[in-house]
Order: sequence, then structure tokens, then C-alpha cells
Amino acid sequence: MHRLLLLGCLWLLAAPPASGIFQRPTGTPAPLRLQYLLEPLHPTVHTQRGATATLPCVLRALPHNYRVKWSKVEPANYRENIIIITNGLYHKNYGPLSPRVRLRHSHRYDASLTITDVALEDEGRYRCQLVNGLEDESISLTLHLEGVVFPYQPSNGRYKFNYHEAKRACEQQDSRLATYQQLYKAWTEGLDWCNAGWILDGTVHYPIINSREPCGGRLLLPGVRTYGARDKQKDRFDAFCFTSALQGSQVYFIRGHLNFKEAGQACRNHGAALAKVGQLYSAWKFSQLDRCDGGWLADGSVRYPITTPRERCGGLPDPGVRSFGFPSKEMRTYGTYCFVGK
Repeated sequence: MHRLLLLGCLWLLAAPPASGIFQRPTGTPAPLRLQYLLEPLHPTVHTQRGATATLPCVLRALPHNYRVKWSKVEPANYRENIIIITNGLYHKNYGPLSPRVRLRHSHRYDASLTITDVALEDEGRYRCQLVNGLEDESISLTLHLEGVVFPYQPSNGRYKFNYHEAKRACEQQDSRLATYQQLYKAWTEGLDWCNAGWILDGTVHYPIINSREPCGGRLLLPGVRTYGARDKQKDRFDAFCFTSALQGSQVYFIRGHLNFKEAGQACRNHGAALAKVGQLYSAWKFSQLDRCDGGWLADGSVRYPITTPRERCGGLPDPGVRSFGFPSKEMRTYGTYCFVGK
């Protein structure tokens, strides 16, 4: 009997806790519990360019003499840029986002941030911080835009951009330098490109699906290869740009045998403009634009978008935007891709 009682006590000590209660391993510190801010139910907010998005930040209690500060973490300079500060009664906006942000304030505990007319540069990580003396606490949220990453180089060949030139080139093509997360996601979706390019944080990478000799060798595993951080003034590479769908816009093709100047005029005759590279990629990705015809774009390149690969349209097995490079602008060989915005 004594032996049975002893075994029973040992079983109770070794048994898992009842009702599914988790026992923290010895030596593991308890996670910090938020006292005033509610953990967001969904830490990632998905939106589209041109839409209105709200990043939730709700207080469970109102401490005395508190402030709520919203900021955005910028990967290009590793800084947090303040967007708005409020004490519950008054608020002040800061920085370039200032004209497009406001507090939702649907009730007295609501400090959620609303961004109108969402732009490409709005994507990223945001922080809502409660400032209350010694009891400061914060939550992080991510604003995510569905988009497409594309490699870009100028008409005079590869590896011509320093960081600042690459950033400007993407912006001129209705896009921005991609983040590492965007480039990595594009690689998982099939982006395979041998030329190294700048991304937003000042590092240089190239994504490889099919290992081959000119791209680091056959023995290296597929992945996003990296050159690390480079000199933003002196070092020169291509660029990886990111663009997204723009509500109310359209890219369409005009057939003809046009030179570059005539192509621009043909678009203007229809109340449109020559499409930019980012706009063509966006139409290919989000509107399934599919044409075998090469057409002029605003940067002087000639490209065409293929969503359904076929032998007579380049013969490549994967969808993509094909390029004829930068032919002479006097050549009267191509049609034109036009863009009309909202």
C-alpha cells in the first residue's frame, strides 16, 4: 500500500498541468505583459496603393499624463521617423507623411493610425509607443502592399548605378528600391537574375533559382546571394525596384510601326502617356496584360508582357516581361504601351 501511494505521488509530480496550462521551463524569463496597450490581433495590415489603411493601436486603460507616439522604421537609414504624437486631446503630425495621416479616434481608447492614399514608400514597419514615464511600452505593426519586384539597368549597360542613382532610377519608373523582404519573396515566387542590384537598405544582392556557372557556379545552392553593404557613392550595380497596382489606372497597347517620338505622340493623342517600366510590370502582374508585341516605354526601352508563355512569343517557359533592350529611338519597328491614370 505504501509503495502504491508513493508511486501515485510521483505520477502527480510528473504529470502535465491540467486544463492545458503551459508550464514555463525553468530559467525562461516571463514575457513582458503589456499593461496599457492591447496586442494587435493581426500585426500585418494588407492594403493597396491609393487605398486608405488603418494600423490598430488601442489602449486598455488611460494612464495619467501619457502620450502616444507613432513612428516608422526606415531601412534605408535604420532610424525611426516620428509620424504623429498625441496626448489624447491634442495631436501633432510630423514628416512627409503628415498630410496623409490622422488618428482614427473612434473612441477614447483608440489611438489607431489611418493613412490615406497609400504610397509605395508607406510599406514597412510602424511602432505605436505609449510614453508614460517609467512604464513606456510599444507594439509593432507591418503595412504590406502586394507588389512585384523587377531588375532595372540603364540604357548604357549594366552596373552603372551608385546607390543614389539606383534609387532615383526606380522612382522615375513608378517604383522604389525593393526591401530585402520584397526581394526574398520575389525569389520564392521565381525571380532568377544574375546581375547584382541595390536594394533599399544600401546592400547589394541577386536572386538565383537555377545555379549556373556565370552566376556564382553550379555548386552554390539557390538563394538570394549577397554582396553585403557597399559604398553608396563609389560602388556601381543595377537596381531591384518594387512597384504595386494603382487603383483606377490602365496600361494598353497601340499597334504600329513607330519610332520613339511617334510612340509618345500616339499615346498623347489618346489622352495618355508612354508607360513606365514599373507600370508595365504592374499591369502584367495585376491585370494579366499579355501581348506578344514589343512596344516603346518612357525610358526608351522596348518590352512586352507575357502571362501565358508560348513558343511564338519568345519561347521562354516562364511568364514575365520580356525586353528588347534600348534600340535606336529612330527605329520605326514597334508599337507603344500607353498609361492612363486615375
